[in-house]
Amino acid sequence: MSAIRVVLAEDNALLREGLSRMIRDDEELELVGVAADYPELLQRINDHEPDVVVTDIRMPPTGTDEGIRAAAWLRENQPTVGVVVLSQYTAPAYALALLEEGSAGRAYLLKEHVAGANELARAIRTVHAGGSVIDPLVVDELVKARSSRPKSDLEWLTPRETEILSEMAQGKSNGAIAKSLSVSERAVEKHSNAIFSKLGLSEEHDLNRRVKAVLVYLGGTTGG
Repeated sequence: MSAIRVVLAEDNALLREGLSRMIRDDEELELVGVAADYPELLQRINDHEPDVVVTDIRMPPTGTDEGIRAAAWLRENQPTVGVVVLSQYTAPAYALALLEEGSAGRAYLLKEHVAGANELARAIRTVHAGGSVIDPLVVDELVKARSSRPKSDLEWLTPRETEILSEMAQGKSNGAIAKSLSVSERAVEKHSNAIFSKLGLSEEHDLNRRVKAVLVYLGGTTGG
């Protein structure tokens, strides 16, 4: 059986070296590429065609949700590649964003719990086989978020959806939003539909729901 080919992305040099060592020390894993930011990660993926990507959730250039964006890009362009996202955040929005297209081949681990090679290697093998691994603390936060009524529907939005709604509030078209955020117009449309659904605006005409979504956003950001 051939080794599982892994690309690693982490902007912290010390942590990147430690994670690289963990992967290299496992005979069933092969580290084929290392990246320190999002553009470099996409380049390594294209160059080395990995089986699994292990990525930090926040990296340059924006330091917001690059790991989630990489997972979404892979889901659309290379759906057989597994993804292990490493994060220091238990915030449900990040995990929901990772899993919104399905949990198969996805893992969300807290960095503090990846203390040894066994945990990381197990997650890599699991996503490679099409399974999923979610850190227990993140699961607890997801359960709490689902069981308690949110103060605002805006709390159900992922970080990327909130970003797009913010751009929408500036009166930008989907094309302008896509250009501003360096994503495809199709991706903006997809996220916009998710926003409208979460805000209960799916049945409205497009122009009406854009206006109402912006009003909800402005009310939530100024009143909360």
